[in-house]
Amino acid sequence: MRTLIRAVSTLSVAALSIAPALAESTMPTPEELWRIVQQQQKEIEALKAKLAEKEKVGKTEAKAAPEEVEELRRETSILAQELEKMRTLLVIPEEPEYKSMYGLGPAASKVYQVGKGLSIGGYGEGRYQVFTDDQNGRKDNADYLRFVLYVGYKFNDWILFNSELEFEHATTGRGGSVSAEFAALDFFLDPRANVRAGIVLIPMGFINPIHEPPFFFGNHRPEVEQRIIPTTWRELGVGLFGELFPGLTYTTYVVNGMDATGFSATGIRGGRQNASRAKAENLAWVGRVDYAVPWVHGLLVGGSAYLGNSGQDEIGSADVFTQIYEGHLEWKYRGWEVRALGAWSHIDDADKVSRVVGETVGREQFGWYAEAGYNVLPWLLPDSTQYLAPFFRYERWDTQAEVAGGFEQNGNLDRRLWQVGIHYKPIPNVVIKADYRNFDADQGEVADELNLGVGFIF
Repeated sequence: MRTLIRAVSTLSVAALSIAPALAESTMPTPEELWRIVQQQQKEIEALKAKLAEKEKVGKTEAKAAPEEVEELRRETSILAQELEKMRTLLVIPEEPEYKSMYGLGPAASKVYQVGKGLSIGGYGEGRYQVFTDDQNGRKDNADYLRFVLYVGYKFNDWILFNSELEFEHATTGRGGSVSAEFAALDFFLDPRANVRAGIVLIPMGFINPIHEPPFFFGNHRPEVEQRIIPTTWRELGVGLFGELFPGLTYTTYVVNGMDATGFSATGIRGGRQNASRAKAENLAWVGRVDYAVPWVHGLLVGGSAYLGNSGQDEIGSADVFTQIYEGHLEWKYRGWEVRALGAWSHIDDADKVSRVVGETVGREQFGWYAEAGYNVLPWLLPDSTQYLAPFFRYERWDTQAEVAGGFEQNGNLDRRLWQVGIHYKPIPNVVIKADYRNFDADQGEVADELNLGVGFIF
């Protein structure tokens, strides 16, 4: 009993010392708390041993009073509960599993796995690029492309805030910038229908929702998902997301429309408003559906659509109705990672837009790509947990697949790309990449390039 009294006294003193520290935000160090936890664990083990000895004596010699044994059990239980509280005070949570949730990347999904409060994650990537020649003034370069912080806060079990803050090109000068890639409130109402409002990522393609470097091959995001789907693309909006039944998920938003005065011969990328003082004379709708096929392990199929006017009262009376459609397939099986995506877009009033912006804006654009990679390390080092995948990607796109009457197509914008490379992950959070990209165009030439890079998430 003296042991118990001493243990409880020690615990009480520790608790009393911790309480003012918590109130003053001067939490003891984890090392100090851990020493207290270890001491309490020893006291519990001693009580358990004493309890076992009493029970043994009671069974063999019938000398132990039942009430004394029960008192020891009760005291051990109380001390065990206090020990668990002490462990909680250590504030050493388990590392959340890196997995994509609710249409966001794995690092961006950390806030969904915490019980309450603040969550911080992030990613970054840098690249060294070498061209085969200095065509069009492009020269070899090194660039820290982006550093991103995910900051989320879970208010309770049904309301949370999540955001992505991006620092591009290592500075706000020389073309760099700081921007909010997304910043939205989620309201969890039902697994089949939840609400998201704020700056939202347009749910199209593979890369726009999930663009963390360990999760796509190559140092460049696929060209089709930059030219036809203008990744990264975000707007102000509100909508629903959920899982209608196992494996079938959806996302749908109403957002501000694009601004056609930013369209160009190279595509609609400049029409993104990025939630920055966005013109909202015209709104748009976007929706996406994905299905994890249950009878084919690792197979995901899906598609999305974007519909809305882009005139914003800036192209005379023209509505500039803009449509984008894409379909995608992903298969992961026994070391294989295969993706295929196709996208097509159509712009009404392309002739009027072309006259306003001063260059030929395509009435129709299209693009598609297919890629495959295979993790060879299980064959080379069967016991290794690392990842090494050679990969290949082929892309074809044309931002002037069709132009309005009286305007001329530029054959240099009808392009093809062959890409080969290596994707190496010493741990799941870190990737080292190398790839070679060979371009071809119907007219003119485009310089080939070699790229070396690194990326990480946390």
